[in-house]
Amino acid sequence: MPSARVLSVNVGSAVPSDATSAPTGTTGIDKRPVDRLVVRDPGPKHGGAGSGVLGDHIGDQRHHGGRTQAVYLFAEEELDHWGTELGRQVAPGGFGENVTTTGIAIDDLELGTVLGFGPPGGDGAVLTVCGPRIPCRTFAAHMGIAGWVKRFTQHGRTGVYCAVDRPGQIGQGDAITVLSAPGHGVDVVCAFRAFTGDLAAATRVLEAGALDPEHHAELAEVVARRTRRPASAR
Repeated sequence: MPSARVLSVNVGSAVPSDATSAPTGTTGIDKRPVDRLVVRDPGPKHGGAGSGVLGDHIGDQRHHGGRTQAVYLFAEEELDHWGTELGRQVAPGGFGENVTTTGIAIDDLELGTVLGFGPPGGDGAVLTVCGPRIPCRTFAAHMGIAGWVKRFTQHGRTGVYCAVDRPGQIGQGDAITVLSAPGHGVDVVCAFRAFTGDLAAATRVLEAGALDPEHHAELAEVVARRTRRPASAR
């Protein structure tokens, strides 16, 4: 087996949830392993197909899904960390990830890194790293642990949301290959700090131009408010 590979691929079905802010009152966060994923660009967050994974349910499309949150990756090594911390096993898919990786530090990847899945020349998907997962109350309710959002945030390794550059399949055991990286030095951990109150990290992310236009504008507005400068001046 290659060192960087797919441990599991996971899909969520709609289940009722009192915690979600979705109009449907449902969530697909509790994902279960399947044989293979078929992924494609779901289009915009508002009015698009939701998840980039065929058959995967997203209950709250106001805050989740869309082009830059099409496929969610989380590392087996981080599941093991939390299993030790919580004193219970966390199975693949247990954090709501579509792809459980192993042998690759995905949180240390730069935003804009391009990942290929499967053998060269095959029908494997190509994904681009877009940003971190921001924990929400649906995630907290799913975990059932008091103070979970704060605890997860303090650890700071959130897994990564990706866009689908090339539609295709992702399956258990597929090799994961870094096809390219932008070289700006802004990794997923830095981006997460930027979106959770670290002004220096936010400034670094903005200066690198590492975000898609929508999230760049969102972060620039936050920085502008905190520094009392017009967003247009940043």
